[in-house]
Amino acid sequence: MGKVKIKKSSTVIDMTAMSDVTVLLLTFFMLTSTFLQKEPVQVITPPATSELKVPDEKLVQVLIAPDGKVYMNLTGAKDSTQLSTETFRTEVLQEAYGEYTKTHPGAPKLTVRQAKEFSKIGTFGVKMKDIASWLNLSLEKRDEFLKEKGGIPIAMTVEGTNNEFQIWLQAIKSVMQSHGLGKDLIGGQGVAVKAGQDSPYSLVQVVMDNLQQERLNKFVLMTSLKVEEE
Repeated sequence: MGKVKIKKSSTVIDMTAMSDVTVLLLTFFMLTSTFLQKEPVQVITPPATSELKVPDEKLVQVLIAPDGKVYMNLTGAKDSTQLSTETFRTEVLQEAYGEYTKTHPGAPKLTVRQAKEFSKIGTFGVKMKDIASWLNLSLEKRDEFLKEKGGIPIAMTVEGTNNEFQIWLQAIKSVMQSHGLGKDLIGGQGVAVKAGQDSPYSLVQVVMDNLQQERLNKFVLMTSLKVEEE
């Protein structure tokens, strides 16, 4: 009796459908993920058991470095019909620098290109007189400048002063109020203070005093989550 020949089938698996799904998933995660922005200094926040989430939009973050320097980061609204991040940063820069030039008429004017560069920057912190030249630097040189010569000038006392930190705060309030977002800022969820375990407490107190001077009495202190002991 003759042997029955079994027809051999192809062992090749069509991966086209799986490749399409992989690309779609990758695109989805890229569009919906929030990337961590690079900070000029590493700050190790103190542990806490609070699970209060810091908002990821319409936020003003104040970073207090261990060496006593103060930086800021501005994030706009996710809704494109409101205040976008790039528009937020651009308008705050124009408002703050315009206020600075009132008492420093010899300061160089900012160009459209410099304003556009600032709108793309996450954490910033330089003296007003250095902003124009700082924005002309390459990305690598900007980071080096922030680490070596950075820091927003802030007065150790708020009485009778209008330091540059307050100028930025006033500009932020003005821009957010002009876009109808003043409640988000003043309501307590619009400002986050990030200080490390080694950050000088005296400077943290000064930052809080300056916030209160601008009637920003409610703000969030950023901490790392600590497991509560039983």
